[in-house]
Amino acid sequence: MPTASWNGVVIAEAKDDEVEIVENNVYFPPSSVKTEYLQASAHTSRCPWKGLASYYSLNVNGKLNENAAWYYPEPSEKAAQIKDHVAFWRGVDVQR
Repeated sequence: MPTASWNGVVIAEAKDDEVEIVENNVYFPPSSVKTEYLQASAHTSRCPWKGLASYYSLNVNGKLNENAAWYYPEPSEKAAQIKDHVAFWRGVDVQR
């Protein structure tokens, strides 16, 4: 079962058939992410084929991990399967 954890807390957990793997990143469906740990961020980035990514910072047990999660609210047609799915980096432990 894929999980994402940071600062000792599981912040996302999904069944194998619920996640999408794109460019070796695990994208968790929105329903599998514990939103109480997410804080909206103004940060964005652009992927040439996926589109404009938006970011969340993580706030877990009083520690902040800025821009540690990203998602595509309006992905390109080629990446439609990851719409609103959340991926993690910056020290977040993602297990497949």
